Amino acid sequence: MVQRTLTSPTELLEFQLRTAMTMERDSLAALGELAKAARSAEIKKLFRHHADETKEQIENLGSVFRLLELKESTAPSPSTKGISKQAASLLERSAPKLRDQVAVSSALGNEHYEISAYQGLIVPATAMGLPDVVKLLRANLDQEVHTSEELHKTLQKLVA
Repeated sequence: MVQRTLTSPTELLEFQLRTAMTMERDSLAALGELAKAARSAEIKKLFRHHADETKEQIENLGSVFRLLELKESTAPSPSTKGISKQAASLLERSAPKLRDQVAVSSALGNEHYEISAYQGLIVPATAMGLPDVVKLLRANLDQEVHTSEELHKTLQKLVA
């Protein structure tokens, strides 16, 4: 398959939006796997809550596509696939008593990737004068930052 060369900031933004949609869908699937792997009811609840937020983020991205009059679609997100593979590998190798720590740590890594992805979308969308798009992307970013903080606090409790 021949890949099309991106030749403009608009094409790049559109492609990155498509990868963000894949990223969120991959994250939703990963959260289900992490919730199954977790032992603590509190951590399972944290992952279910974040799954609900991820569904909202997918809806926000759908709204971005509509605002830009683009067909909603996806593009490969090898990073999220890799993060999920790493989590699965660590969970497979870890004793049951470490599962919560591994699950939370893996989710934290994914959140940091998502934060950087949204930051990378917000800057060009702002420069292109797309305030409604920026508002939706910022809402997603804010949720990701909040989740990262929750996961960090949870991880600190687990290892204390």
